Amino acid sequence: MSQLPATSLQDIIGHAKEYGFVFPSSEIYDGLQAVYDYGQNGVELKNNLKAAWWKAMTQLNDNIVGIDASIFMHPLTWKASGHVDGFNDPMIDNKDSKKRYRADQLLEGKAEQYEAEGQPEKAKALLAEMGRLLSAEDLNGVRELIITENIKCAVSGTTNWTEVRQFNLMFSTQVGSVAEDSSLIYLRPETAQGIFVNFLNVQKSGRMKVPFGIAQIGKAFRNEIVARQFIFRMREFEQMEMQFFIRPGTEMAWYETWKETRLKFHKAIGLPAEKLKFHDHEKLAHYANAAVDIEYEFPFGFREMEGIHSRTDFDLKNHQELSKKKQQYFDSELDENGKPFGNYIPYVVETSVGADRLFLATFCNAYTVETVGEGENEKQRTFLKLHPALAPFKAAVLPLVKKDGLAEKAQAIANSLKSSFRTTYDDGAAIGKRYTRQDLIGTPFCIVIDYQTMEDDTVTIRHRDTMEQERVAISELKEKIGYEVAVERILEAI
Repeated sequence: MSQLPATSLQDIIGHAKEYGFVFPSSEIYDGLQAVYDYGQNGVELKNNLKAAWWKAMTQLNDNIVGIDASIFMHPLTWKASGHVDGFNDPMIDNKDSKKRYRADQLLEGKAEQYEAEGQPEKAKALLAEMGRLLSAEDLNGVRELIITENIKCAVSGTTNWTEVRQFNLMFSTQVGSVAEDSSLIYLRPETAQGIFVNFLNVQKSGRMKVPFGIAQIGKAFRNEIVARQFIFRMREFEQMEMQFFIRPGTEMAWYETWKETRLKFHKAIGLPAEKLKFHDHEKLAHYANAAVDIEYEFPFGFREMEGIHSRTDFDLKNHQELSKKKQQYFDSELDENGKPFGNYIPYVVETSVGADRLFLATFCNAYTVETVGEGENEKQRTFLKLHPALAPFKAAVLPLVKKDGLAEKAQAIANSLKSSFRTTYDDGAAIGKRYTRQDLIGTPFCIVIDYQTMEDDTVTIRHRDTMEQERVAISELKEKIGYEVAVERILEAI
């Protein structure tokens, strides 16, 4: 048995659509660019990922609670956060092809080319210069750097570039029943601000003591200049964020703690260590004094999956100034001089992971094509090697044949397991084809009911990854499979 070379993104996209994981949105109308729908199996996998993250945050940590804030927020929220004035991407067009690009992504692509050519120092220098220019808002310098590096348009093959302009990524709309009286509001571009404006509500109602965290899962919206690479970069996406409120001066220790904790989570759900790495930011966001990405090696290279940021007191301080309402915490704990820490605006360490990017990383990692058998019996086998706790279905119940009472027995077994974990029943086609169907959607266990079952109440469990089979009593199924597919198997590895 041997595993074949890595697959392409097109293989992933094709499999996701064919087996009910991800569909292009409104496809019958030729779709909408960079918007996707999760199918019947995709929504289960995504929900399982979100549940694992939620439990890892709120169940494993006594000092982290969750909220669900509104998508619509007062427009001054985004003024205070800096999004109105500074939530921009550098945009550049090629005059010959009329194709639009993000200037920073062009330069990052060139840096990746240098890396692939064995010139890591050249790549590092290019990224550092790009970071310096963007930090200084020297857009003409960014254009000159693109030209100096001889970066060409992928369509026209020319370097005939326009000037670089800033493009605000927020979607705007109006609220109000009459257009003339309506107010401009925004679809939230991130979920973090819903946490910040509820900081004191949660702290006081929950009697929370610093350090404590607030977690949230929710939709966000960004009018991306270049949306690409399947569900990696979309205009409507879902974030899983946790803001951890701490004493000023302790932020770097907590920053390091959350870096390692979040890396453990990704390994616990089955992502291999060699496909994960930290990438420190060359250019820090306006709110951060430290920032790092956890990157995963997608078919198109290492890309950001999660960000850990030390946001200082930027957000709460700005909301306090603009709202004129104090966002302070009274700390009654004693310092080294025996005095209470008193009132202060907490600092924040943020962990922010894209649910869609985590889904894509998990799906890419699980997609497995291997050669089985030898000689004339050699063939390719495709399956999704998902962590059992994440699989859309945990078990499939399959009668060997539909006669002699086997189907009824199998149906009864399936019904007895449904209250414990998600189970499917399948009696169509030969048993080998049914195994293949379950492999392709990642079902970890197939339970086969045969004639021996009718005699001694035992069944055969077929394991997805190894294709090995074992005989088990029906009375043991719920406990045996239930243990393997429980989210606790993920949590205990963090």
